[in-house]
Amino acid sequence: MPFSVSVTTSADIATIELSGELDASSAPAFHDTIEKAAAAGVSHVAIRAHDLTYMASAGLRSLVFARQKMGDDVRITVTGASAPVARTIRQAGFDRSVTLIDE
Repeated sequence: MPFSVSVTTSADIATIELSGELDASSAPAFHDTIEKAAAAGVSHVAIRAHDLTYMASAGLRSLVFARQKMGDDVRITVTGASAPVARTIRQAGFDRSVTLIDE
């Protein structure tokens, strides 16, 4: 499945939909989306990962970029991550910087 990313903003929430594989080739598209969310000045970034099938180390770096770009005052949630994606986030210890929500 090819990678795709989209963002919608309403009120103070940016909802980012991810599908496919988040790796070195797709990370720049995710970074661009984070830039858009940051420019909108939202207080919550909701990443919907139901259709994200794989996350490489570049994907983790993308989450680090999101955390740094958005700042500590912005809540970042990752909803519906598959077991392998959630495991990758937890093993890196990044579940202390973003909130994983099972769905």
